[in-house]
Amino acid sequence: MTYSSSLAVNRQRFAGRNQNTTTFRTNERALGPISNTIILIVLACILGLLYLTQVTKTNAYGYKINALTTQATALQQEHDELEVASARLQAVDRVKNSDVSKNLVSVAPTETLVN
Repeated sequence: MTYSSSLAVNRQRFAGRNQNTTTFRTNERALGPISNTIILIVLACILGLLYLTQVTKTNAYGYKINALTTQATALQQEHDELEVASARLQAVDRVKNSDVSKNLVSVAPTETLVN
């Protein structure tokens, strides 16, 4: 096959009236079923990886929230215990400085009982 005949392979040889003398055929390339299947599998894997990264992030935030909730509960219990201790310590001073305790008469023991 010569150079000129290899160029003329894709041309029509006989042109009709009012037609161009040269036409070219285009070859359309399409993906086959195996290529489509491979592309779909790759896309499914990518979507799976994206899903796993989102779930992992959500779980990590869940652990942080759980730790902070536990810490908040412990701090609330400590606060309640400190309030009770503060009220107990202030009660002694309030009793000493109250009007009722100032009006009380102190009693000294006069006799002791001996058997």
